[in-house]
Parts: sequence; C-alpha cells; structure tokens
Amino acid sequence: MKLQTLAELNAERAARRPAIVVTDTASGEQRLVKAKDFAADPLRGELDKALRMGKSCNVEVAGKKLFLNVYAPTAKMVIVGAVHISQALAPMARSLGYDVTVVDPRTAFASPERFPDVPLVAEWPDVALPPLNVDRYTAFVAVTHDPKIDDPALLHAFQRECFYIGALGSRKTHAKRAERLRALGAKETDISRIHAPIGLPIGAVSPSEIAVSIMAEITAQLRLPAKEKEEAA
Repeated sequence: MKLQTLAELNAERAARRPAIVVTDTASGEQRLVKAKDFAADPLRGELDKALRMGKSCNVEVAGKKLFLNVYAPTAKMVIVGAVHISQALAPMARSLGYDVTVVDPRTAFASPERFPDVPLVAEWPDVALPPLNVDRYTAFVAVTHDPKIDDPALLHAFQRECFYIGALGSRKTHAKRAERLRALGAKETDISRIHAPIGLPIGAVSPSEIAVSIMAEITAQLRLPAKEKEEAA
C-alpha cells in the first residue's frame, strides 16, 4: 500500500469513519474509497454490501477480480438504564463484538455486582454521555422508563446520528414521550427514528427475551439493506 493511501486510511480510521481499500488482484493496483464517496463510486453496490456485512471479500466486476478490504469502526452500544433487560442485553452485545457502556445515575442499579465486566457510568446523561463519543456507529438504547433520564439521553443520540435508537415503552408511552421531546425542541425526523416499542415483535415477555428482540432489531438495522429493514420492522 502506498504511504499516501495508508495515511488517508489511518485518518479515516482515527475519525471512526468507514473506508474500503479496493485492490485489483491481477495488477495489484489499489485505491481507497471513503464512506462519503460510496454513493458516487462505480462499485457502490458491492461497497455497500461489504460494509453492511463488515467483512472483506472478493468480487468480480466487468471481468476484473477485485478484493475489497473493509475497515469499519467497532460498533458501540450505549445502554441508558441499568435494569434487568440491560443485564441480559449487555453481555449479549459484547459477545457480538460491541463495545458496551451502561449509563444510569441510580447507583443502586448501576453496580459492578449487577454488571460484572461491563463499563458503568453512574452519572446523569448530560455528564455521562459526552465523553463516550457516541457516533454513527453507536446503537443507543434507552430503557429506564424515567423521562428525567431517557429524554435528555435521546436528545443526545439525535445529535450524534446513531445508526440505531430504541426506547422502552408501549405505543401510548411513546406518544407521550414524543410530545415531551417536541417540547424540548426535537425534530419530527429525529423522533421518527426511535424504535418504540423497542425490539422486534417476537412476543417477548421476560427481560432476556426482550433483550433478544432488541439485539435482533439492532442487527437488522446494521446489516440489512434499507428495503429489508422496513420489511423486518
């Protein structure tokens, strides 16, 4: 790899922006495609699929054999609410490769005994969230059922353009939440991004089952093309 290409790639990775190095396996020629350039690239379909899958792969296009080397940021998960659902969800997400952090100002809930080996931040969202560098590669889950905690946390998630935003509660509860968020200045486009009721509708009852439904919905949001995401929902 040329030094200039490597320098540009390292800059993208440091900024947690995905990029793909395309190598012509016959000639050895390489080029770097940054995420912002995917839509205009001749290989946009192959690039999009490789990035969604998060895996490097071989493709053949117009008679050329190419290797797509995918560099995607490690996905994060921020769980606001150290509740029973979170106790099941956090280790599940970690097993799938997510960097997980649990945020809850209620120290009776956010304790190492309840969340062994999971980073905990026992602070209010306005203090806890900014240092976590929430970004487009973050799944954001709000499950406290307490507007004083969930609402400001969701506003932060809107600003950071998380790829997934979910909040616990029934449709009636979510309607009231939406009213509060509008009063706090949230846009309709932001509110519409909230997955609520959270999780895929699989008839989940127990905290562990709800955690499975949430993780499945997050996976669909990360991996499926837009059309299939709508069908899954």
